[in-house]
Amino acid sequence: MKRILVTGGTGFIGSHTTVELINAGYDVVIVDNLSNSNADVVKGIERITGVCPAFEEADCCDMDAMDSIFSKYAPIEGIIHFAASKAVNESVEKPLLYYRNNIVSLVNLLELMPKHDVKGIIFSSSCTVYGQPSAENLPVTEEAPIQQALSPYGNTKQINEEIIRDFVHSGAPVKSVILRYFNPIGAHPTALIGELPNGVPMNLIPFVTQTAAGIRGELKIFGNDYSTEDGTCIRDYIYVVDLAKAHVKAMQRVLEVEDSDSVETFNIGTGRGVSTLEVVETFERVTGVKVNWKYAPRREGDIEKVWANPEKANSILGWKAEGTLDEALSTAWKWQESLKG
Repeated sequence: MKRILVTGGTGFIGSHTTVELINAGYDVVIVDNLSNSNADVVKGIERITGVCPAFEEADCCDMDAMDSIFSKYAPIEGIIHFAASKAVNESVEKPLLYYRNNIVSLVNLLELMPKHDVKGIIFSSSCTVYGQPSAENLPVTEEAPIQQALSPYGNTKQINEEIIRDFVHSGAPVKSVILRYFNPIGAHPTALIGELPNGVPMNLIPFVTQTAAGIRGELKIFGNDYSTEDGTCIRDYIYVVDLAKAHVKAMQRVLEVEDSDSVETFNIGTGRGVSTLEVVETFERVTGVKVNWKYAPRREGDIEKVWANPEKANSILGWKAEGTLDEALSTAWKWQESLKG
């Protein structure tokens, strides 16, 4: 049974990916510093899969701690690296926190990989690397130009992609798949794990569900004067379970396909752009719950419109987004309701 280290594995995407890895027959070790998650998530993973993954509370920026974890759980075949600070607007306010956490954590892992004979790493990147694509580059393919980042968060993703390429190019005996996510939403259909940020949510869907549940007073839709059909931003919202399954496919490719390129990049999205207003209206229709919302001024760092062309992932990884927006929003509400208990 191949052992995979999942950094940030108690977080939103990390926990769902851990479930899919276990379901696919992998042995999983989670490392998380719990800065934006809760250790109880491990229990939810166990209830879903019947398997309790190993869990180590540690910070990937702590080289000594990570070195000892690699030794303790040797041999580790691959890494899926989720451990990063991820809020666009927070990164504008706290740039050094983002540069330190997001870059040092990756450098540490890469440095430890040859030492511990780790073969591959799946890197959690983002569509933010494309910036605001020009009209001819929508939907976005992997060949679209990388644009100057609009936030320190986006910049860390660009820098980390370059670090991986430079490291592999130097002759390091590792392979990498870089997954550029679009906007993950929803929760596991069991409602045993989901998106649960510490403090005030930075992402749209948990703010929608918390407002619908009365935890937040109102939802702000930032900007209604964009050049879109209803004036609100457009994103490609992908069901988190679909995104998790993409990581399993990527890990299989890194570990099992010998003639694949040393570094490969894939967009992970649905191929459909949805406006913020459409998300809120779809949530209300699917759940029958009204959301108290209002328009607010545009937010620094936000991109007007971006959605994926996922054909490369569809054909090469053999992966396709299957969950609908209705399903994803329904599971997000089911998860929010489960938190009452």
